[in-house]
Amino acid sequence: MFQQFRKLLLPFSLLYGIVIFLRNKLYDWGLFKSRSFEIPIISVGNLEVGGSGKTPMVEYLIQLLKNNFKLSTLSRGYGRQTKGFRWVKPNQDATLTGDEPLQISRKFPEISVAVCENRVFGIQQIEKDHQLILMDDAYQHRAVKPGLSILLFDYHQIKKPRLLLPAGNYREAFSGRKRADILIVTKCPQTLAASAQEELEQVISPHQHQSLFFSSIKYAEELQSILNHTLIPTKSIHKDCTVLLLTGIAKPEPLLNEVKKLTKNIVHHSYPDHHQFSEKNMLKLVADFKNIKSDNKVIITTEKDAVRLKTDKFAPILNSLAIYQWQIEVDFLNDTKNEFNTLIKEYAQSN
Repeated sequence: MFQQFRKLLLPFSLLYGIVIFLRNKLYDWGLFKSRSFEIPIISVGNLEVGGSGKTPMVEYLIQLLKNNFKLSTLSRGYGRQTKGFRWVKPNQDATLTGDEPLQISRKFPEISVAVCENRVFGIQQIEKDHQLILMDDAYQHRAVKPGLSILLFDYHQIKKPRLLLPAGNYREAFSGRKRADILIVTKCPQTLAASAQEELEQVISPHQHQSLFFSSIKYAEELQSILNHTLIPTKSIHKDCTVLLLTGIAKPEPLLNEVKKLTKNIVHHSYPDHHQFSEKNMLKLVADFKNIKSDNKVIITTEKDAVRLKTDKFAPILNSLAIYQWQIEVDFLNDTKNEFNTLIKEYAQSN
């Protein structure tokens, strides 16, 4: 029903596409200015709205670079209730910073994390005291010209119709991929055949200056409590266990499928991406969890959702529940991890 309704929005997608096409051309022709900076800037983005794995890729880059550079991440801080430039601290609330920046700040307290809707202004605040900036979700923010641009494609979406907003999920035309330096097909099956990769390469049709990689999601072997950081092995979740899965992300299907490998007994509370959980949501979570007859039960959520759950407001409601986050990381296919790492390090060091 929803998809049928979106088809009625095709005329608006046409208008949107014309506006975006003209905007990009004005940048290409230099009539709109793209600002370059001396500090190395790596941008991570996508063409679609949400769900391509930008945050795990940013975290991968942080792990790769944090020991050799004083770095900072910069993002808009989607979902925050504040404006302007802010440094993100681990003890803050997601309503002030956005969930993904706060997740990064808590996971990597040794680096700087900033949010600002005006990326040019944000970079100006960061560059004086840092050696490298990772810009999250900035592919369409053309007022900044990054030194290295990484563009992500979701494996599960790449062959689907590429309709622009609002009838589809594309922020700009597929041809916009030409601006990127590195292309990555994310969320691939770890056993993706070479023939399937070749087919996807033909679909994407990289330009001569672009490097193409394939990556998958690697799930941690342990679940981490969001309340006290204790760990339990995922293998302890067996077929007789009931999982209450809580998600507020764009595309929960990969996580849902991973949980199904452990047990078929799943109760899924699914909310929109960046959903600001309410007390009513939490009370329903508690009630449904208590109504599960089995004594062998657990609540599993994502790292991003855990950031919005772990607040003083919800502590009295949730402190007696077994709530665990399932961490993920990027894993490159075809033994290309070193090749990718080399490209990133060479850019950072040469600048």
